[in-house]
Amino acid sequence: MKKEIICTVCPRGCHINVEGEGEKILSMEGYGCKRGVTYATAEFTNPVRILTTLVKIDGVDGELLPVRSANPVPKEKLFDCMEIIRKTKVGVPLKMHDVIIKNICDTGVDIVATKAVK
Repeated sequence: MKKEIICTVCPRGCHINVEGEGEKILSMEGYGCKRGVTYATAEFTNPVRILTTLVKIDGVDGELLPVRSANPVPKEKLFDCMEIIRKTKVGVPLKMHDVIIKNICDTGVDIVATKAVK
């Protein structure tokens, strides 16, 4: 499999071409530094993302609670996570960093509040 990865570690934005099979990288070209190699390797073998979104607040019309994943979530689980988050309603009061959903989609990652709501 071949994949072009645009590195986001620094402002250079190197276009790194990676070729591999499964989690084994056979070749890599276009990186400008060691950090690019590390980034492209992780992105090729196990891409993850921080998930940021909004959750409904129970009993409050129109106001939404901003939330994020406490750690990166595997990219292939993002849509499954969003399905759970879409169905979630939270009560108030809430403090920043309160856990809204624990261990979402069995990833070991919690969804936490990024704002306090009284």
